[in-house]
Amino acid sequence: MQIRPTTTNDIEAVLTMYDHSRRIMRANGNTIQWVGYPTRHDVADDVACGASHIVEDDGKPVGTFAVVPGVEPTYGVIDHGRWIDTTTPYATIHRIAKNADGHGIGAAAFTFAKQQCDHLRLDTHASNAAMRHMADREGFVYCGIVYMSDGSPRVAYEWWRYDTVPASLKAWVEESVLPQYDAFDTAHQRNHARRVIARAMQLKPTPAVYAAAAMHDIGLREGRETHHLASGRMIRDCSPLHQWFSNDEVEQIAQAAEDHRASAKEPPRSSLGAIVAEADRDVEPETIVRRTVEYSLSHFPHYDREQHWQRCLDHLHEKYAESGYIKLWLPDSPNAAPLAELRTLIKNETKLRDLFDTLLKPETRNPKL
Repeated sequence: MQIRPTTTNDIEAVLTMYDHSRRIMRANGNTIQWVGYPTRHDVADDVACGASHIVEDDGKPVGTFAVVPGVEPTYGVIDHGRWIDTTTPYATIHRIAKNADGHGIGAAAFTFAKQQCDHLRLDTHASNAAMRHMADREGFVYCGIVYMSDGSPRVAYEWWRYDTVPASLKAWVEESVLPQYDAFDTAHQRNHARRVIARAMQLKPTPAVYAAAAMHDIGLREGRETHHLASGRMIRDCSPLHQWFSNDEVEQIAQAAEDHRASAKEPPRSSLGAIVAEADRDVEPETIVRRTVEYSLSHFPHYDREQHWQRCLDHLHEKYAESGYIKLWLPDSPNAAPLAELRTLIKNETKLRDLFDTLLKPETRNPKL
């Protein structure tokens, strides 16, 4: 496949690709996205600023996409989460589409965008399963919900290059480490690992930080209670790590996994451990309440609504309230502000209960709820 800039002569072909992709969305149950959009005017604007690209196969246009540098206005407000990197310039991937002959257009678009940019964002509709799967496959981190100019919500993702990490190490983590998270509980699946990696790499972008963040929770396959110790043991026993790290570095990575738990009473033994522990402290208020509800639903399916509420309340006070056991180990911690916000929410039990009820509402498996 070849990729070239879209010209004004391509506009009709691009609109045809949008129509074809729109029909695929409808056939897959996505009836909301791309209603009256993208328009001819949108395409013309993309062409004029050089953002639009055509994917050709054997010289024939089969796909299109836009990579738009600069601040995306609709990303200024994000709910149910936070952008991880709010300072580095980024570009946004928009409007991926194809015609009936197009295959692999999304992969070609992502590859091109990654070659051009170190920091990317994108959004898609919650029901666009194909795009969400592609975002995960391409290493994007789910960050929250953004809103289009008409107020409609979209799920938002973010990606970084991580040039400081050997490509072979990244490939091994993607193929052999992250798939292990798919078997864990909903609060500790692959996107959790990606988010910890991203947050850790924002603090210190080294290969050891990347590996420790990626492997910090692999011990969950032996159970939650001592998973940090199991993770450390598995890291020490992991022979592939010696392709990239010395024995001493592997030991530091193992200790970082052992020291990451929020319930730890002593500070981590190294700066690497402090970074991983800090990156694992995702204390965005709604994220924490959601994870608490998901854990309760998963592990106590026999509970009624009030029992789930009481467990949620007890857990939040035990761990996150001002008297809770969670600690931040880095000076000027990026988690300080969201933790203060979470503590304010915990004190406001009426507002907390409203959020709890909102998060529990979709759960219909248990008629008692």
